[in-house]
Amino acid sequence: MSRLRTTSSRGTASRVISGIGVLFAFIEILFILMVVLGANAANAFFQFIQSLAEPLALFFPGLFQTGNTGLDIFLNYGLAAVFWLVVTGLLARALARY
Repeated sequence: MSRLRTTSSRGTASRVISGIGVLFAFIEILFILMVVLGANAANAFFQFIQSLAEPLALFFPGLFQTGNTGLDIFLNYGLAAVFWLVVTGLLARALARY
């Protein structure tokens, strides 16, 4: 007889929150890679990813202005990706604990 492992709703909710954070960070990282590697800005896929990445970056764009566009994108949007991973990780951990 096998025993199925049951999960609580808090555990499921914390995994969903963590997954959302990973998705948001992935969008930011994908946008960084596309800009730094020189993707065609007129392409529909690039514009779609940009339209997702810009609102998710919150207040981080313009935080660092080094004069190098690629480095600026890397720093500002990379910081936003880290922010999403940290915040959603903390929320998920708090939800799973209590």
